Amino acid sequence: MLKIAIPNKGSLSNDSITLLSDAGYHVKRLGRELKLIDSENQIEFIFLRPKDIAVYVGNGVLDLGITGRDLVVDSETHAEELCTLGFGKSAFFYAVPQASTLNPNDFGGKRIATSYPNLVALDLHKRKIKARVIKLDGAIEISINLGVADVIADVVQTGRTLQEAGLKTIGDAVLQSEAVLIGRDLDMADRSDVKTVIDRVRGIVVARDYVMIEYDVSKENLKNACDITPGIEAPTVAPLSRDGWFAVKAMARKRGINAIIDDLSREGCKGIIVSDIRTCRI
Repeated sequence: MLKIAIPNKGSLSNDSITLLSDAGYHVKRLGRELKLIDSENQIEFIFLRPKDIAVYVGNGVLDLGITGRDLVVDSETHAEELCTLGFGKSAFFYAVPQASTLNPNDFGGKRIATSYPNLVALDLHKRKIKARVIKLDGAIEISINLGVADVIADVVQTGRTLQEAGLKTIGDAVLQSEAVLIGRDLDMADRSDVKTVIDRVRGIVVARDYVMIEYDVSKENLKNACDITPGIEAPTVAPLSRDGWFAVKAMARKRGINAIIDDLSREGCKGIIVSDIRTCRI
């Protein structure tokens, strides 16, 4: 039976459960269960702290896990990223007070507070800078104000929390992160049961970025319309009972779909319909 770790709380947990449920797995908890068995798909789901998942998977205790890329890097385990999941996107930055002129290359001898000490140590090593890394489990933003640190390093999504604390990010992002499916090693992806999981979740992730667009178009405007909606390989085109008219169906990126509809309208297309895609394989 395949063993898969899922975050036990927070937005990563909620989004992971939604993704797996959409992919056909029985993973919704009734309470605070630590384990769930999906007997139909022969999978045991284990709910763990997001920070611990990479450790369990990297050490071979569990087969797969869903967690953030930043947490995988910070864990210093040998867990491998098998696929990205399209949610939980963030960036890891250094931050200093608004009035500060510090940049990452000036950190020599400075105190850096973070919940990701290994990730910071790895970046400092690349920069050949020696600084003191102070590990904190929470309230990182206030550490400078309290005199504990000169710099903080943390995950940034909107940046609002930093602004409220009077801080600003400096330099480029140390790491771009998002939720990922990890395995003990890359060879895991060749196992049939693991491949099924990967294909299913990828199908959901891709479907979230696409829509299906359908419309009717005259023969004169068919080529231009198909250029607007080329689809993945090519659009599906079928003749209508009305002479000289065709029905076209194609996948299109969800982002920018309104502009596509505008362009099709200008080509005289009729009956334009856009519908969501639940899952797909491309």
